Amino acid sequence: VEPPLGFGETQALSLLRWKGERADPDYQAVLATARATIAGAARPRAGTRSGPHTGGIDRRVLIGGGAALAAAAGLAGWRALRGVGGGTATADSVAVLPFANLSGDPAQAYFSDGIAEELRSALSRLVRLKVAARASSELMRAADIPTAAAKLGVANIVTGSVRRGGGTIRVGAQLVDSSSGLVRWSETYDRAAGDVLSIETGIAESVAGALDIVLGRGEKALLAAGSTSNPVARDAYLRGSAFEAGQKPYAALPEYAAAVAADPDYALALAGHASITCWLAVQFTDHPERALAQAAAEARRAVALAPELGLPHCVLGFILYMQLDFRGAEAAFATAYRLAPGDSFILGRYSIYLDAVGRGDESVGLVERAQQLDPLRPNGPLLLGWAYYAAGRYTDAVAALRQAVARLPDDIEGRSGMAMALIAANQPAEALKLALTIAPGVGFREVAEGIARAKLGDRAGSDRAVDQLRTMGNFPYEIAMIYAQRGEVEAAFAALDHAVAIHEAVICQLKGDPMMRPLRGDPRFAALIRRIGFP
Repeated sequence: VEPPLGFGETQALSLLRWKGERADPDYQAVLATARATIAGAARPRAGTRSGPHTGGIDRRVLIGGGAALAAAAGLAGWRALRGVGGGTATADSVAVLPFANLSGDPAQAYFSDGIAEELRSALSRLVRLKVAARASSELMRAADIPTAAAKLGVANIVTGSVRRGGGTIRVGAQLVDSSSGLVRWSETYDRAAGDVLSIETGIAESVAGALDIVLGRGEKALLAAGSTSNPVARDAYLRGSAFEAGQKPYAALPEYAAAVAADPDYALALAGHASITCWLAVQFTDHPERALAQAAAEARRAVALAPELGLPHCVLGFILYMQLDFRGAEAAFATAYRLAPGDSFILGRYSIYLDAVGRGDESVGLVERAQQLDPLRPNGPLLLGWAYYAAGRYTDAVAALRQAVARLPDDIEGRSGMAMALIAANQPAEALKLALTIAPGVGFREVAEGIARAKLGDRAGSDRAVDQLRTMGNFPYEIAMIYAQRGEVEAAFAALDHAVAIHEAVICQLKGDPMMRPLRGDPRFAALIRRIGFP
């Protein structure tokens, strides 16, 4: 079926190679956290996994509609598919490579990586800089400077090291011109362990100065916005950030909660907790309303604490989108984009919203721009393929998703995405062959199989897929997709009415869903769009 709602740059499950088996321990860990989140129960502590669960699924892991997988942003056109880096390097482009962990304890790597990411984030707030995103930058951990610069498409590289112990911290950093190898700036900071924020802002100001960017008072304040001077809160936040970057949101959630508990005014921690709460609730529950309300309250508080930051606005926008408040979502996303046009996470999340409201061409533009900032992202072809699919560019989608399947053959999203794109491109036989390689039971296989068999004249096989979806639980939207593609308009609208009645979350993607195109000429479709509140 289609990709997960909100499968974003850092909001992914540790399921990149998940094959659809519900007994998978990573899947079960996410499911346990989601249930605990909604129930308000104690959550699994970071680094733990729940045992296998014998009950049914509260919610499909991956649900239909549009091209939400574009959240993480895709490839900057076919040049990136051919292995070219992030575009022409300009003098104001920079990448922050992971800082070396000199503590002697590998378990402290989250801290050195976290400082590098916070510096990366601070620099990205300066609209005059192009800053390479985390995923691609961390793939260059062991690369030499010329190689990293070429692959990331930047002219300058920041490297550094971190050592902490005995209540003190030493951070060394340098800015290197990648073409000449000359060090443009370097500094070593020896401070108390609680002075990390001042170190980070000092480095950011110095890097900007070395690149001939003069910062005004407002820009200097922006570098520290939304952060904390509380070392306990920061440490928990950096642990959460590391889990999130490692595609373990179930482990990140309690760390963000601990950060907020230590500093209730920590805007970035509030935004992180709100974002993951929203995502888990939508993916794993049939009634996420309470959790979404909690997440929205946290996001609004983050916005109030740091209105000058794009990220809290982006998180709020996505939550409002899930609540079908499209007017509020549009305003929040537009603000986030205005404040942080160089943040690949924001570009990706905004693209999801644009897909959903039928502005696919705009979405592709954001996806391609995000890839210029994150050119080495492993699942880039997959993400671009979904963006093309949502925009109706099915031939391009098939080509990109074929590349994705070749790169990650065990990835369930890649095979599902390619199957749906093949259906849209009128290649149902190949789509069916691919769908049958996907494990049954979570919706991916059933929708693709149901549509492909119908297009091949196997009505009985298509009916079996519909029956399987009914047996699995509340999948009326996915059933409507099959009916729409079979030309059974009455049945499709009946299923959509059911989806609206039970508040199936994926209904938020109805307007832009390519599989619903056969219904768009019917007056009932326009009426349903108005009823849901689409713009």
